[in-house]
Amino acid sequence: MKATLLHGPNDIRVGEVPDPTLRESTDAIVRVTHACICGSDLWPYRGVGLDGDAPAEPQRIGHEFLGVVEETGSDVNSPQRGEVVVSPFTFSDGNCEFCDEGLHTSCVNGGMWGSDGVDGGQGEAVRVPQAEGTLVRLPGGSDEALSASLLTLSDVFSTGHHAAVSASVKRGSTVVVVGDGAVGLSGVLASARLGAERIVIMGRHTPRTDLARRFGATDVVPERGAEGIERVRELTGGHGAPHVLECVGTDDSLATAVGVVRDGGAIGRVGAPTYASIPQSAEAFFRNVTISGGVAPARNYIPELLPDVLEGRVQPGLVFDRTVGLDDVADGYRAMHEREALKVLVRP
Repeated sequence: MKATLLHGPNDIRVGEVPDPTLRESTDAIVRVTHACICGSDLWPYRGVGLDGDAPAEPQRIGHEFLGVVEETGSDVNSPQRGEVVVSPFTFSDGNCEFCDEGLHTSCVNGGMWGSDGVDGGQGEAVRVPQAEGTLVRLPGGSDEALSASLLTLSDVFSTGHHAAVSASVKRGSTVVVVGDGAVGLSGVLASARLGAERIVIMGRHTPRTDLARRFGATDVVPERGAEGIERVRELTGGHGAPHVLECVGTDDSLATAVGVVRDGGAIGRVGAPTYASIPQSAEAFFRNVTISGGVAPARNYIPELLPDVLEGRVQPGLVFDRTVGLDDVADGYRAMHEREALKVLVRP
């Protein structure tokens, strides 16, 4: 079958790999119908974590997908063959102590797609370990009109929701979202869904901030650095916002989050960190700022978010602004890297 392979920095290719087969009784084989490129996929694409060198052998990549169950192991009772499923961006058994606490990303039997011999999501099919604990069946199958939004449950919308939850967003909240990428836009939508009254997005790309307004943003701050922090404080009565979502993952973006948060407020950070230590840590400490968040336990959130997607109350799939076939996935990476596209949908 065909799958996306990372050969080195800026070198994505589609190549032939062995068809997936059941290895364990808890496995399932899923034929992928929809996948996508994540902002975090761009880090290895750019060479981050590869030390500027090519990997020893081409690496599978991709961690967000919808598909149809083709085969299941003997210990998988649900989902069943022929059912449409969404997969979170990590796999998990669903019954270890961490899964029981809703922290599926720390599952003792879990892991990441594309690592340690596990298939990546950007391919024609995937062997899913711990299938019963991982896959979520989509009632009534997948309506094509909803597929893009259903796919966001795999990662980006769940991650935006995690940022909002980590920042303690609730009805009536004033929220600042740092970053106008797909995660930041999802954070705006998640905050609006939770009832936030005022949502300020910090971003300078007009098509993205226009979508943010459609998702529920009330204010846009295009300035960056000290100027941006000052502008946000002007909009929030001089003291900053009690709820801040950091959705980029750089030291500058987290420093901005600390700059715009109100004393005693909370920052939900979900941008994959590219910094070695938390900037402004002393300032955050003395101002009693809570810094929470991390990798989103999407499997825990999907059942909560799914009904709103199925019933059309939210449309997180609007973050996709380009669709490519699997053979053209390299151009999808290029487009996101060069900011020609916000988020790319891949149709194997």
